[in-house]
Amino acid sequence: LGQALVKLGEKNENVVVLDADVSTSTRTIFFHNRFPDRFFNCGIAEGSMIDIAAGLSLVGKIPFASTFSSLASLRALEQIRTSIAYPKLNVKIAGGYGGLSDFKDGPTHHSICDLSIIRSLPNMTLIVPADAIETEKAVYAAAEYEGPVYLRLSRAEVPVVFDENYKMEIGKGNLLKEGRDVTIIATGIMVARALEAAKLLESEEKIDVRVIEIHTLKPIDVDIIIQAAEETGAIVTAEEHSIIGGLAGAVAEVIVENKPVPIERVGIKDTFTESGQYDDLLEKYGMGVSHIIKAARTALKRKNC
Repeated sequence: LGQALVKLGEKNENVVVLDADVSTSTRTIFFHNRFPDRFFNCGIAEGSMIDIAAGLSLVGKIPFASTFSSLASLRALEQIRTSIAYPKLNVKIAGGYGGLSDFKDGPTHHSICDLSIIRSLPNMTLIVPADAIETEKAVYAAAEYEGPVYLRLSRAEVPVVFDENYKMEIGKGNLLKEGRDVTIIATGIMVARALEAAKLLESEEKIDVRVIEIHTLKPIDVDIIIQAAEETGAIVTAEEHSIIGGLAGAVAEVIVENKPVPIERVGIKDTFTESGQYDDLLEKYGMGVSHIIKAARTALKRKNC
């Protein structure tokens, strides 16, 4: 995020960045160091930051407002709804430390319901990149898009899925692996785990798994999901989020309305989480590779019943 914003700022002088006193954590400090006159530290006042970003957009700026995703989606929700989404202003919100990537600070800072909250707001575009390369591409795409965008980012180290030639298009999913038996639809850091699960299922159990990445949860790529349902007949969703209202909810809505097939949801069940080491928390709360494999087996079994 920080490096991409600097590159973007060098190309477009209307880009400005705001932060809620966590710029060393969100890495918007890079933009501050390069363009101090276009950076605004709003203090620990997330709602005020969003309202300031709204004002800047009304005078032709392209503001990126950055803080932790849990704070943006909860503490500043009223301002996002009323000042940004309702008037459909050209403000970009970067919600860092998504999911459990702020693992040390406990459940108050774990961002496990942000996707469902933001996805429910009219006029909002919601993007969840899978790796560092896609994050950079998402920043550029958000800047070019006219209207409110929420970028849900992770602070965790994750495997690189895409190469530098990758082209990201808002609202278009990515077919990462062909398959005919079952489809895994993943977002964010779960994309790399979905690919690993598919590889193991194929090599050890001869299950042919299709893998789709959905980086834009809203507007979601309806066509790629319907095609997967029609051609494989079983779906698994995988996200670092509650299974209520995020990717699982979005995919289920598409499937129910168009092509009902068995769906298994991988993610955090209806529970709060706790402090701990990041990988341990992912395993404890059902987001390990083994959980994706188990869900794929179950979906396939339900399909064949």
